[in-house]
Amino acid sequence: MTYTDYPTFSDSPFFFDRRSASLPEQEEGLMRSHSKTRVAYYHPKDVGNYHYGERHPMRPHRMELTNQLVLGYKLHEKMTMHSPRKATENELLEFHDSDYVDFLKRVTPKNAQNLTKDWTKFNVGDDCPIFHDLFSFCQQYAGASLAAARKLSSGSADIAINWSGGLHHAKKGEASGFCYVNDIVLAILELLRYHPRVLYIDIDIHHGDGVQEAFYLSNRVLTVSFHKYSADFFPGTGNLSEIGSDLGKYFSLNVPLKDGIDDESYISLFKSIMESTITTFKPNSIVLQCGADSLASDRLGTFNLSIAAHGECVKFIKSFNLPLLILGGGGYRQSSVARCWTYETGICLNLNLNNNLPIPENNNYFEFFKPDYKLHSNLLDFNSNTNKNLNSKENLEKIRIIIKEKLRYLNNSPSVQLQEIPNDLMGFQINEELNLNETLNSEIRRESKLTDNDLYEKELNSLGNGDSDGIPLGSTRRKTFRI
Repeated sequence: MTYTDYPTFSDSPFFFDRRSASLPEQEEGLMRSHSKTRVAYYHPKDVGNYHYGERHPMRPHRMELTNQLVLGYKLHEKMTMHSPRKATENELLEFHDSDYVDFLKRVTPKNAQNLTKDWTKFNVGDDCPIFHDLFSFCQQYAGASLAAARKLSSGSADIAINWSGGLHHAKKGEASGFCYVNDIVLAILELLRYHPRVLYIDIDIHHGDGVQEAFYLSNRVLTVSFHKYSADFFPGTGNLSEIGSDLGKYFSLNVPLKDGIDDESYISLFKSIMESTITTFKPNSIVLQCGADSLASDRLGTFNLSIAAHGECVKFIKSFNLPLLILGGGGYRQSSVARCWTYETGICLNLNLNNNLPIPENNNYFEFFKPDYKLHSNLLDFNSNTNKNLNSKENLEKIRIIIKEKLRYLNNSPSVQLQEIPNDLMGFQINEELNLNETLNSEIRRESKLTDNDLYEKELNSLGNGDSDGIPLGSTRRKTFRI
C-alpha cells in the first residue's frame, strides 16, 4: 500500500516545504494564468466637471484627461466600460453618520455661512471647501466604487477600476484632506459581504488614515499604507506603532518613509513586504489605492517615483491573481496623473502602450502634455528642486524586518464565518470611541513635541511597538495646504 506523505509543517511564508509542490493546487478565488483578464472600467459621466476652487490643488478635471488617454489608446475596446449610477443616501449611511450625510446633502456655497456650527463640526473649510453640487460629486465617485466592488463580488470581472475613487481621508463623521465620502470603506464593506478577508493597500504619499481608522478594530480587513511620515506632513499619522486594536491588533501595517525615495528602493521594499503580507493573510480580494501624488514632482508630494515604478506596484499585486479593485486617490499635477493611471490601466489589460501619446494636435487636451507628449515623460523635468533621498538602506531594512515580525503575530489567516454584515462589524461603539479619543489627545500632545528624526528613531529602535499600543493619531485636523 502506498501512503501519500503530506506535509505536516507550518504554512508560514518563511518556510518552504518542497513536498507541497506535488499537492493539488487550490483554485478557489484565483484566475488561471492562461485566462484572459476580465477588466471592468468605471467612469461616472460628469465626475470631471466639478471644481474645488480656483486655487485649490485638487482638480477633478484630471479624470477627463485620464479618460481621454484611455480612449485615445483604444483601451475601451479591451474592457467593459461602465457609467455607474450615483450612490444613494442609504448606501452612504453604511459607514457615515446620518447627521454628516444630511449636512453634505443640504449645504451649498450660498447657505454655508448660515451653517457655521456645522461647518466647524464637520471639518469643512480650506482643505475641504463647499462647492456647487458637492453632494452629487460624492455620490458619483462613491457609486462607482460600490458598483466596481459588486462587479468583483459577482465574479463577472477579475479587475475593476475606478480612478475617480480612492478618497481615503474621509472619516465617519467629518471631511478631511480633500475627501468628503470614504468610497474605499464603502467598497470594502461591500466586498466583505462575500469575501471573508480583504486586503487594503495604499501607495498614496499621504497615509490612508480614514480607511485604517474605519477597520482599526477588525481582523477581516488588513490595511497596509506606504507613505511619507513626518510631524508636519498631513495627516501626521501612520507610524510603525499603529498596529490595530482589540480584534484588529496587528491588522494595520504602516510603512513610514522620508522624502525623495527612488524607484529601486520603493519597489524592493514594496515587493518584499507585500509578498509576505499576502502569503500570510491570504486575502480573498484586494483593494489597491493608487494615489499618484507619490510620483516625482507632484505639487504636494516629495517622492521621486517614476510612472513605471508606480505601475510596477500595480503589476506585482495583479500577479497574485486575486479579485482586484483599483482606485485613484491623490495626484496634483494633472498631466502626470493622467499618464500614470492610463499606463496602469494598460497594465491591467496586459498591454504595452506606445510611448507617444495618442492625442491629435487639434484636441482640447493636447497642451496639457507638453513639451514632449510622451507617456513616460521625465517627471523630474517638471521641478528643478529634486528631493534628495533621505531613506538610508539601513532604515529601509529595519522597516522591512519590523513589518515582517509583525506579520508573524497573525499566525495563519483568521477563520471567518461568512454571513451578513452585522451593524457593529466595525466596532464603532460609543465607549470604544471615547476610550480611543482620550488616548489620541495625549498621544497628539506628546508626538507634536518631537522632530522628524526623533519620530523615526523612536519607531525604529522600539521595533515599531511604540508606547501607545498602536493607537493612531487620527482625528488631528492638520491642513494639507493653505489657500
